[in-house]
Amino acid sequence: MNKSWDARTVSKVAVLCTCLVWSIFACAEDLPARSASSPLDRGFSGLYNLDFAGAQNDFAMWEKMHPDDPVGPVSEAAGLLFSEFHRLGVLEAQFYVNDDAFAGRPKLSPDAAVREHFQAAIGRAENLARTRLAKDSKDRDALFAMTLSSGLQADYAALIEKRNLASLHYTKEASASAQQLLEVCHDCYDALLATGFSKYIIGSMSAPVRWVLRMGGLPADKEGGMADLHTTAAHGHYLAPFARILLAIAYVREKDKARALDLLAGLQRDFPGNTLFPREIAHLRSLHSH
Repeated sequence: MNKSWDARTVSKVAVLCTCLVWSIFACAEDLPARSASSPLDRGFSGLYNLDFAGAQNDFAMWEKMHPDDPVGPVSEAAGLLFSEFHRLGVLEAQFYVNDDAFAGRPKLSPDAAVREHFQAAIGRAENLARTRLAKDSKDRDALFAMTLSSGLQADYAALIEKRNLASLHYTKEASASAQQLLEVCHDCYDALLATGFSKYIIGSMSAPVRWVLRMGGLPADKEGGMADLHTTAAHGHYLAPFARILLAIAYVREKDKARALDLLAGLQRDFPGNTLFPREIAHLRSLHSH
């Protein structure tokens, strides 16, 4: 794999990695312990509003209540990663229209202490998940955690460290876990988000790249991917807002700024604490006026 092909490919695949972070809630509606007022629910709502400190408090509460649940520490890792994304301006980069500009972004300087905390949380989650999967290969919480773990590591490698090949490796692992999850729960509409944006992005690539990634276990179906995202946006539970974010990114890439602006305006109303939405609205309106 030559360097230019790798950079161009990962600039697109890295965008889809973020959606894997949220596959934690794929089937949450079917788990009675995860009520609408649960600490996990509040924690991820906090992440939508960029309240990272509040989210971590909620995740810590869940870990104390359920010490054997791998979803707790992997949620903690997700909060740490997104907090670091926000500090480094990575979230805004998800809206890059030009893939070359994304690939040419500078290497960032991550916080060493945050990285250590992140890796420790990942390690705890994977150990708990493997223990549960050894007893039951269809354990949903364990599959959540393994999908998230790989997706989070793919995000960190691609979007912060710019370790392109490592990111693709983790993305493949996350995709495989997501497929296992969908086999266990066919009507988990939130789970479609993990595969939907992946199919859309890879389906947008050139035929040779699509073939290589498909052989590597990453599906390519642009129209099917958009359909999956629309299904999650319409019928998903916890992931409906994030499906709208990914649809907005997709519409920006398709140069349909009107639909992107409509989605972002709705997100701004629903999550007033998130400063990303008004900034991207202003940016897109600026582009739209030219």
